[in-house]
Amino acid sequence: MSRSKALQYYIIARLLLAPLMLWTVTTVVFLLLRSTPGDVADAILGGRAPESAKEELRKQLGLDLPIWLQYFNYMGQLLRFDLGSSLTSRGQSVWEVIWQHFPATVELAVCSMTVALVVGIGVGTLSASRPGTVLDAGGRLFGIITYSLPMFWAGMVLQLIFAVQLGWFPFGTRFPSTLPTPTPIVGLYTIDSLLTGNLSQFFAALHYLALPSLTLGILLSGIFERIVRVNLKQTLQADYVEAARARGIPEKKILVSHALKNALIPVITVLGLTFASLLGGAILTEVTFSWPGLAGKLYEAISLRDYPTVQGILVFFAGIVVIASIVIDILNAYVDPRIRY
Repeated sequence: MSRSKALQYYIIARLLLAPLMLWTVTTVVFLLLRSTPGDVADAILGGRAPESAKEELRKQLGLDLPIWLQYFNYMGQLLRFDLGSSLTSRGQSVWEVIWQHFPATVELAVCSMTVALVVGIGVGTLSASRPGTVLDAGGRLFGIITYSLPMFWAGMVLQLIFAVQLGWFPFGTRFPSTLPTPTPIVGLYTIDSLLTGNLSQFFAALHYLALPSLTLGILLSGIFERIVRVNLKQTLQADYVEAARARGIPEKKILVSHALKNALIPVITVLGLTFASLLGGAILTEVTFSWPGLAGKLYEAISLRDYPTVQGILVFFAGIVVIASIVIDILNAYVDPRIRY
């Protein structure tokens, strides 16, 4: 079987497995939410509400039905792409909640991933190109520290230093209340302000975005630093690199044009895995920095036991991760001809 035909079969198999993965995630989330202690009626009405009012609310929400019937009703809604209505957002549909908060998460995720790639690849390249030196030891130490630091702790410390004590960055929101928010076009404040030509809004949005994206990006950069450093060190010892040196090619050109290009191939694979970590890290970052994104909304919905919102957001996140992993696998297969399926 040719490589292209094998790749086609692999893509088809991954696409067929995607619904199974989403169904598994949905089922696990459904069962876990209903096995946790607490009552959604208490969360909405309060503990002092009359029991009759609580019973009426449970009946309206369908929580008085057997759990198996609740499950089949919810799966039927999902087949119609209906995520239900939020219990705590004034009757908004879960889709409306997602589209209202998701742009803020996208903006934070894209900026954080950019920081992670630039810092991680830069430090890893510098470390691998100077083996056995202080730079190499510093690169290893950087990767270990950034990979192991708790996200919420680092966020609070950086806020305390740079926002409270030094006053360099704001905190607690996404945009200053003294300025009108950018005209919504794509939902990303930095992009919307540029599209409308309002530079004051752009720099304000960038100022509020800087500290949370730098925090999340630097902590994730340790993953890329370690991968780039290890693979680049191995690549620099390969035969074709030695042959390039023997031909008199400058070391800088060998590093950039020959070794680094091949050392970055595993980074593409790790991008898919890091994407899931990025969503998990975004939850802690958004809560720590009071960033009004979808991950912060998920934390709020979990606290209030808002079943439809939690399930809808997690299914939405799971769908993004599944699609991203398939795209990364396809890109990796085209970039690296050594891969076989």
